[in-house]
Amino acid sequence: MKPLPMRLGDLSVGFVHSLADAVRSHGCDPQPLLEQYGLDAARLAEAGARLSIPRYMRLGHAAIQMTADPALGLRMGQLSRLGQAGLAGVTAAQAPTVREAARCLIRFEALYGSNYRGQSSFHEDTQGAWLRFYSISPYNAYNRFVVDSIIAGWLQQLSSLCPQPLRAERIEIEFQAPDYAERYAVLGDCALQFGAEHNQLRLSQASLAQRNPEHCPSTWRLLLKLCERELEQLTRTRSLRERITQLLGPLLNGGREPDLEEVAARLKLPTWTLRRKLAEEGTQFRAILNDTRRDLAMTYIRDTELAFGEIAYLLGFASAEAFQRAFKRWNGQTPGEFRRSHRQSA
Repeated sequence: MKPLPMRLGDLSVGFVHSLADAVRSHGCDPQPLLEQYGLDAARLAEAGARLSIPRYMRLGHAAIQMTADPALGLRMGQLSRLGQAGLAGVTAAQAPTVREAARCLIRFEALYGSNYRGQSSFHEDTQGAWLRFYSISPYNAYNRFVVDSIIAGWLQQLSSLCPQPLRAERIEIEFQAPDYAERYAVLGDCALQFGAEHNQLRLSQASLAQRNPEHCPSTWRLLLKLCERELEQLTRTRSLRERITQLLGPLLNGGREPDLEEVAARLKLPTWTLRRKLAEEGTQFRAILNDTRRDLAMTYIRDTELAFGEIAYLLGFASAEAFQRAFKRWNGQTPGEFRRSHRQSA
């Protein structure tokens, strides 16, 4: 079976609107930049149009260079609106409370954005809840703005449901404090930690319980059904191989590789049953793992600025040398030769 084309992920072109608004807030015209990336008015108005994550990161980096504002992601978040998250955002805008709006945005995230390596999550306890965002790391000038825009955007979007702006109890950011660290003051007077384990925003139970004065129960229920239907259609898979490929993305990391037993447990299948079902499809777990690593490696090398040692770590290789040998075996080229040949052809 021919492997499916690998993508790191994509997101709705709706996110481009807040980027354009942030550029305009600096007195710059975003139109030439958007058109350079194929994002003219017709493309931005296309139903369901998506933009790949690597292309979005390059677009954001170019916008930061244009405005000379490294904190542009924070400005994007402040200017974001729920409707830019498509059907999920429109549905969240009808939620009865901030809690249900946050759950809606995260539960239906796949309708407006997908990241092959991980996804956002909602973690509630007796005192409040964390809204957690997954981002491709390691961090550089191309992807810090994505974290900034999501964290600031969540705060802005959820605040739009309340008579008074929400106050976060705590914000944690995975990367180390950047040169523009003082700009995070726009997020309020909450505790802020850089170099944290996760990118996440903490809201209290009182904030989560705030009621949305625009809530209409019948509209909310109808929109929820539409989201459920869209999500079911989007996540319907055709084969066991595809399900395993989707599982492998978040599991590959940090110099370790997942094994058959771990994947079988995630699929809630006995190991022997998984092995037999794969044999019936004419494949083996090791072949799927190798194909997934190969396709992800090609995507990282082609579409990001990550160093080869960083890519090796992200794909679960024990060392950069082991990754280089595997890539040469897969492609007949070293990672450096592959990147150079792609850049020249592009």
